[in-house]
Amino acid sequence: MKVEEVFQQVQRLFLDTAPVIYYVESHPKYRPVVDAIFDGIDDGRLPAVTSPITLSECLVVPYRFGDVSAQEHFADLIIRGQGVLFVVIDEGIAQRAAELRAHYNLSLTDAFQIGTALVAGCDALLTNDATLKRVQELGVIVVDELEP
Repeated sequence: MKVEEVFQQVQRLFLDTAPVIYYVESHPKYRPVVDAIFDGIDDGRLPAVTSPITLSECLVVPYRFGDVSAQEHFADLIIRGQGVLFVVIDEGIAQRAAELRAHYNLSLTDAFQIGTALVAGCDALLTNDATLKRVQELGVIVVDELEP
């Protein structure tokens, strides 16, 4: 799938952890794809949603290495990014995550990510975990399957 097709088919996109890390760290393999996605988010063509799970997972390595600049960069993008809505996990999301986990045997973090996406009205999830394609409640877009 080409990135432009994402803009045409998706109304609201949930950002899983890996694509955010690829973007912030300018991953050489994924840079053309994630740059195009985040350009669309920044210019308002593609509203995006993130969660405390995304933030927490992105901050592990910067905390481990004391990289304050990376910590700030991730927090700025995930919590206050242009075109990005940071959704706090609440009781409704927790219940939805439990349903998803029971139905699909997801890990708790994946269930919370997908539950947050659904409660926040996302119609697609951007990830690099192709195993999540088994979830039927929203589209799963895998970075490895995208072309710039």
